[in-house]
Amino acid sequence: MKNETLELDRKLLPRSVAVIMDGNGRWARRRGFLRIRGHRKGVDAVRTTVTECARLGLEALFLYAFSSENWSRPRQEVDFLMKTLGDFLVAERATLMDNNVRLTHCGRIEALPQEIRRTLHETESMTADNGGLTLCLALSYGGRQELVDAARELARAALRGEVDVDAIDEAMFASRLYRPELPDPDLLIRTAGQMRISNFLLWQISYSEFYVTDTCWPDFDVSELHRAFRAYAQRDRRFGRISHEEAEEYESRSADETEPSRR
Repeated sequence: MKNETLELDRKLLPRSVAVIMDGNGRWARRRGFLRIRGHRKGVDAVRTTVTECARLGLEALFLYAFSSENWSRPRQEVDFLMKTLGDFLVAERATLMDNNVRLTHCGRIEALPQEIRRTLHETESMTADNGGLTLCLALSYGGRQELVDAARELARAALRGEVDVDAIDEAMFASRLYRPELPDPDLLIRTAGQMRISNFLLWQISYSEFYVTDTCWPDFDVSELHRAFRAYAQRDRRFGRISHEEAEEYESRSADETEPSRR
């Protein structure tokens, strides 16, 4: 573990990371346990990931904790997930404070039980002055819902005469998203091998690098996180452009082809 830590070049680390924490149920079923056992074990992976991202100096970490679609799961599982969330928000306060982590959220949290909302706000308030990593829990979250909510807010502002419709651009729209102050994820990690984004941060991951591992979330540890970061460090992020070398070659060849031939 220590050797893997030393191998990481912090200059090549992502500034912001998002994680789709998938595979709790599969991890449990493979071991003959109920799904809730996987959710309980997944809390350890959350603690490990948050602590290591804070240690490495990342700016933001988005965790897909509970989607808007998760409400359709069996009532017993939803109740257990809510209890696990509430317990986490209390039990991990010392860890957040010790690692200078600020907690925040995104999503339609009005759907959460009142006691969970109260505990969430208390933990957010307690960590508000921490200046290290920002941990954003996506709770009752849906990417399409976020876009609809942003559009509604802009429409209301336009009706009030506060916004010129013709002046709406990407920056103005982004400012109406749930957490516009946080940087878009440079890297999206998904565990358990599924090749989909599951309605997560649809706007923010437009230019994110994707990393998918077959490892289920309860088994995701520091070595797995470092493996994702090393893979990210090898990527050539172009944002729709071509590389510097290709640009130079293109310009050189273009000049040669447009230069009048000499006979």
